[in-house]
Amino acid sequence: MQQNKMKLEFDSRPCNEGFARVAVAAFMTQLNPTLEEVADVKTAVSEAVTNAIIHGYEGGAGTITIRCRIEGETFTVEVEDTGKGIADVKLAMEPLFTTKAECDRAGMGFSFMEAFMDSLEVHSAPGQGTFVRMTKKITRPMADGPSGYQRQKTEAKIEEICRKE
Repeated sequence: MQQNKMKLEFDSRPCNEGFARVAVAAFMTQLNPTLEEVADVKTAVSEAVTNAIIHGYEGGAGTITIRCRIEGETFTVEVEDTGKGIADVKLAMEPLFTTKAECDRAGMGFSFMEAFMDSLEVHSAPGQGTFVRMTKKITRPMADGPSGYQRQKTEAKIEEICRKE
């Protein structure tokens, strides 16, 4: 069974959201995901990181930690902050709910995470920060091994997507 993991810490600055998406996408390439699967994961990570920046730290200074894990065909990504936390997680996960309507926030972050990933867990408490765990099963087999032509082709496509953003 294939296993690997990585951990990434960065400042809660809006410019780091794109970095987080690309780093996670690069890590998951070893599973030979489809372009759609990469796009799904990148969108979910973008929403989780943006929530940490805007809601967790309210645009102030803080650290965001991302952990990724591969276990067989399952890709897990965790996004954690030590910001202000969420008083009512169930309410916050409702579509269109936002605490930042004045900032043109749509309240769809958790809904997108849930839609694009196979599972979503959110743990939070006021003053304790927020922990988000998402999983996605990647079942497309490697055609000729992790160092073969198929992997190179996949990585080239992902780089192309990243350049467009």
